[in-house]
Amino acid sequence: MTALAKLFRATAFRLALAILAVSAVGAGVVLAIIAWQVVSVVDEEIARTIDAEAKGLTDAFNHEGLVGLYTSIEARKRQPGAALYLLTDPAGETLAGNVEQIPLEVLERRGFTVVNYRTNGPGDRVRQALVRIYKLPPGFLLLVGHDLGDRARIESVMLRALAMSLVFFAALAALGALFVARNVLKRIDDINTSAHGIMAGDLTGRLPVSGSGDELDRLADSLNAMLGRIGVLMQGLREVSDNIAHDLRTPLTRLRNHAEAALAFGDDPAAYRAALEKTIEESDALIKIFNALLLIARAEAGSGVDGQTTFDVGEAARTVAELYEPFAEEQGVALSVDIDRPIFVLGNRELIGQTIANLVDNALKYGETDDPARAVRPAIVISARRLGDGVELVVADRGPGIPAEDRERVLGRFVRLEGSRSRPGSGLGLSLAAAVARMHGGSVELEDNRPGLRVRMILPAEAAPPTLPAPAAAPGSVNEPIAG
Repeated sequence: MTALAKLFRATAFRLALAILAVSAVGAGVVLAIIAWQVVSVVDEEIARTIDAEAKGLTDAFNHEGLVGLYTSIEARKRQPGAALYLLTDPAGETLAGNVEQIPLEVLERRGFTVVNYRTNGPGDRVRQALVRIYKLPPGFLLLVGHDLGDRARIESVMLRALAMSLVFFAALAALGALFVARNVLKRIDDINTSAHGIMAGDLTGRLPVSGSGDELDRLADSLNAMLGRIGVLMQGLREVSDNIAHDLRTPLTRLRNHAEAALAFGDDPAAYRAALEKTIEESDALIKIFNALLLIARAEAGSGVDGQTTFDVGEAARTVAELYEPFAEEQGVALSVDIDRPIFVLGNRELIGQTIANLVDNALKYGETDDPARAVRPAIVISARRLGDGVELVVADRGPGIPAEDRERVLGRFVRLEGSRSRPGSGLGLSLAAAVARMHGGSVELEDNRPGLRVRMILPAEAAPPTLPAPAAAPGSVNEPIAG
């Protein structure tokens, strides 16, 4: 396709032409209205002139009779730019005037009318005039008129102005459409070039933005934001793939070793059973990891949106606390709940309950300190409160906490700090919490509890439902936590 054909097929070019064509039509209508108004003013002025001429002649007739009228007509018709005059007797014979030929039916008309006439002077030709007939006693007819040559000249001038304006608008339309289309086509070509580079695999590329803030810039900004999100997801997918290959190698190796041990100790029932139990234990750990990955993928894909209901998040937190309270007592950890009133959110109760369970499970695993200098009794506090238009759900412990420089990193998948690698877990608990919060339009923040870690989950608040929610499920129905 040639550059000219590409230009004429551009939407911007055709749109510019259409706009300027409409403008040209509008300008033509305005000029036509102006011309009509100007002609109307000229006709009114001619009519007033005719009435003034007729008054002078009728006054002469009233004072001096037919002779005075004849004398006045003869005197006036010899003046430069004279009006049109015609005096006839009751029989229709011409007595005076400068009109040689005029249709007889005109003499029977009343009021102003436009007629064709022929003068009896030099330059004899058919012309147009605005005339009026006046009756004089005892049956004389007086025609007074004015030539419309001036009006015709004005109409000619207005027509030329209209034609010139249309030509001007056509040229302006062509130039404007060419300018607009060239600029728009250049920007679209730049966007297409960047898009082809991105489709070729360069996910770091972005669509160009001119900075004008127009619709193309807004579209490019939206697409760049989408590309940024896709890039983050692709980077996360690569990291997950690497982490799965790295972190699952060890449990799979242990699983294989236990299976070999079961075969090796086939003659010893006790050793054979112990090896199988170890194999089952490793298999359960792997299943938990894959369940965690599925839950995170489900949350990030937004598949839990369909199951959203309005429920009391404080009640869900208390249910989780009741489930973990016996285990916390065995470990000597004080587990308490600080929620004084119902707080409602709109969300997936199962996923949010799973998230709370993961945060409590993490606090129980990592909330203890090995530093003998810190004589702080382990404690976990679950709290929830209304915070403006949102709900703040907090799980706080008194453990060693997480350094500030690592708090953003630990929200990723399979991220485990050096101090926690000796303890069971997969590094997916906080990642699931962050994914569930994003799915519900919220966020997860990690703070220093001085001492310990304070995990804040912010969710949009919801008004209380018209009826109370169904009774809370039994503690045993809460999903098993994901090893974090």
